[in-house]
Amino acid sequence: MKCEKIIEKLEQLYPLKFAAPWDNPGLQVGDKEQEIHTIYLALDATDEVIDHAAQEGANLLITHHPMIFSGIKSVTADHFIGRRVIRMIQKNLCYYAAHTNYDVAKMADLSASYLELLSYEILSISYCDPQTRQKEGYGRVGNLRREMELERYADMVKSAFFLREVKVFGDPKKKIRRVAILPGSGKSMISDAIKAGADVIITGDIDHHTGIDAVAQGIAVIDAGHYGTEYIFMDQMEQELKKEFPDLTVKKEPFQIPFWMV
Repeated sequence: MKCEKIIEKLEQLYPLKFAAPWDNPGLQVGDKEQEIHTIYLALDATDEVIDHAAQEGANLLITHHPMIFSGIKSVTADHFIGRRVIRMIQKNLCYYAAHTNYDVAKMADLSASYLELLSYEILSISYCDPQTRQKEGYGRVGNLRREMELERYADMVKSAFFLREVKVFGDPKKKIRRVAILPGSGKSMISDAIKAGADVIITGDIDHHTGIDAVAQGIAVIDAGHYGTEYIFMDQMEQELKKEFPDLTVKKEPFQIPFWMV
């Protein structure tokens, strides 16, 4: 099957019009006419991921985070991005990224389902069709089946995403009923969560000042990590591709948090 056919389906499911203006989703390396037999999935196009994709005989690598965000003036082995591009071309590996368009079209609902939120809605609207008035956006905010203390809910979040640990800002005894979830880096949308009446927001990449300032404004924060809230992309994309293209082989990078702590 040609790469172009797979891209058409991906962009039907996760329209590029949903992507943020600063983002760079789409085909980043390769030829749309190339025949694809094996797809490899990962969160990031690291050197290790590219090697693993090549070892698995993949013709197409699909990641969530784009490897190339801004313009580059040269592709040489002197720069780590250039080395990756060269490696992909040498291995006849096409490379596609589905980022904020995927966040809007799928990741938000997917993460809400992991947390079993009820009656959830868009946390931050980023797209509105002028004709159909269709609204889309980042994150979701909804309710728990029953109220519980923050300490217990943090433990449930850890279990839901199969994580070793999560970082929590807030009183362990704080009552939690309304929850906001924004996979990835969500500190810029804490204000949206506050406006939506959330008792807690689950996201990643929360620094010291952002965390304590959020608590001062009445909302708790559970930092489940950037990787920890977005690796679910790989499992969902695997299921989607196997359903849409049953004749293709789909493989994925094993779960591996990209840092360790002493």
